Amino acid sequence: MELGSTVSAVRSKRVLLGDDVHPAVILIKDGKIHQILSDSEPSVDVACEVLDVADSVVMPGIVDCHVHVNEPGRTSWEGFWTATRAAAAGGVTTIVDMPLNSIPPTTTLGNFRDKLREATGKCFVDTAFWGGVIPGNQQELRPMIQAGVAGFKCFLIHSGVKEFPHVTDCDLHTAMEQLQGTGSVLLFHAERDVQQTTEENADPCQYSTFLQSRPDVMETEAIRTVTELCLQYQVRCHIVHLSSAKPLKLIQEARQAGAPLTVETTHHYLTLCAENIPVGATQFKCCPPIRGSVNQEQLWSALKAGQIDMVVSDHSPCTPDLKKLDNGDFTEAWGGISSLQFGLPLFWSSASKRGFQLSDVVRLLSRKTAQLSRLDNQKGCLAPGYDADLVIWDPEREFEIKEASIHHKNKITPYLGLTLQGVVCATIVRGQLVYRDGSFCPKPLGKHLLIPQRTDQL
Repeated sequence: MELGSTVSAVRSKRVLLGDDVHPAVILIKDGKIHQILSDSEPSVDVACEVLDVADSVVMPGIVDCHVHVNEPGRTSWEGFWTATRAAAAGGVTTIVDMPLNSIPPTTTLGNFRDKLREATGKCFVDTAFWGGVIPGNQQELRPMIQAGVAGFKCFLIHSGVKEFPHVTDCDLHTAMEQLQGTGSVLLFHAERDVQQTTEENADPCQYSTFLQSRPDVMETEAIRTVTELCLQYQVRCHIVHLSSAKPLKLIQEARQAGAPLTVETTHHYLTLCAENIPVGATQFKCCPPIRGSVNQEQLWSALKAGQIDMVVSDHSPCTPDLKKLDNGDFTEAWGGISSLQFGLPLFWSSASKRGFQLSDVVRLLSRKTAQLSRLDNQKGCLAPGYDADLVIWDPEREFEIKEASIHHKNKITPYLGLTLQGVVCATIVRGQLVYRDGSFCPKPLGKHLLIPQRTDQL
């Protein structure tokens, strides 16, 4: 079957249906799952060409709702063409693009339309978009909701780029008033400045110097603010990239009190730990920071207990010069880790050893992320009527991450040389074969996902 062709049926001995794996045939019509037939009997006959993947696992495509594509304006960092190819190679069938670090950021209706124009004809997977909340743009929020953004993101601390300033408490109250009754969601980069804790003469090439500059209390204090706002306004709130396990108690208490609050963590916090970061290895820098191994195990426990709702990449690339690899200065280097292509095997390599099942992978990497982005009526589930977005992969097979196989624009990643478990064999987006065994369809087939507004509210 040729890349880019329409797939009418997929047969596998291992199709994930609900919580269980079954032999099945998935019939596809007009880009949607039409029917799922049990294939326990060899005599099941399908009157069309079937893509038979033997015993490879077939499950819903990954929905990665935290990706910085950086186009327009910073296409030397990444772009829709390279980001969505990397996504397809990783079994990601939908990404949701963050409002920064593109120039301009997605903080006005006009800027959103600019971004849609830039993305047109460049996406190999389906793409939705977050808007941004910055000081003074409250009148743009509802028009952006009407235009189809999935929700909004704000920073409680400097964002790292001047065109996306962080918000004050006053800005937050104004934004929450605008979002009440819309069904939209506000995402928080949840760190707040606290009293400086770093020693003045500490070595900037030691990871511990950077880690001490972003202590857990920065996340705890920010999340305290988020929980109070969420309870007060009853607007959906979401904490992005939780790295510290310490605020989990606050989050649980707020939820029990009725706060519509969700939280994500990332592959790097679940895979990497501070003790193993070499001197000057700035490819490991991100904000909030990778913390210690005890904290990491607490994150895994919270994930298993349902206290953390989902896992995302927070793919945040940059050019090599900004990583300061030449001098290894953690305090100067750009904070961001590229992992869009490797989320599924990164998660599975660790999760499978901790008793997680394939159904947990779908819940944490597809279904919950689709729900957050209000895409759960079409993405994240293998059932009739849903988009035929499939990842076909071999969870037992191992591979080594090599530079030549990385499809992100800049090949900087802390995962180089790592051996992971779980090889993506093929990716199908709305019934079209976009990736197979290292090759892509000849032209981009992804579409823009504009979230329909709730007509009863605005």
